[in-house]
Amino acid sequence: MPVSLEANPNLPPETMALPEHLELENPLWRFALSFWQDSLAQETCLALQNEGWSVTRILCAGWLALDGRAYTGIEDAKVTEWRSRVTGSLRKIRKSVPKSQASYAALRSSLANLELESERIELALAWQTLITPNPEQSNMRERDNLIRLNLAAAAPASGLTADTRQLLSTLGDMFIAFPQGNTQP
Repeated sequence: MPVSLEANPNLPPETMALPEHLELENPLWRFALSFWQDSLAQETCLALQNEGWSVTRILCAGWLALDGRAYTGIEDAKVTEWRSRVTGSLRKIRKSVPKSQASYAALRSSLANLELESERIELALAWQTLITPNPEQSNMRERDNLIRLNLAAAAPASGLTADTRQLLSTLGDMFIAFPQGNTQP
């Protein structure tokens, strides 16, 4: 009887098929760092993350909107697999380490740094697909509407709740106010 990897936890997981070269220092990453400087942006994105949203999807949606491009919400399989297998796993491990005990502070900090680097790779993987011509380029001239439509496209399958609608409104206002020169697509 053949043994699958899922059925036998003693076997190592399959290695992911990833591109050999990634442009880690790209305009999307620089935008994410710039946007993340605002503590309200951090707080709002993390609140949405706690509701099941992906911060990298939110950042991709906002960045594309600031460039006048639509975000379809459809992602390359490499991006979703990386998010699920690597970024999500690191986040779960970090969250399982006690916050309130000083003995674990260094471990939590190291895990947080690994999670950030994983998100950087996730954005680089997304960047590879976002730099190709987008067939869904928007004809809308109103940046505000495009921002709100792109954020809605970034929603998880569970959809929108009253709480997430308020958070998205706040986030949308922040993208609208974001200086145009900082997007550099």
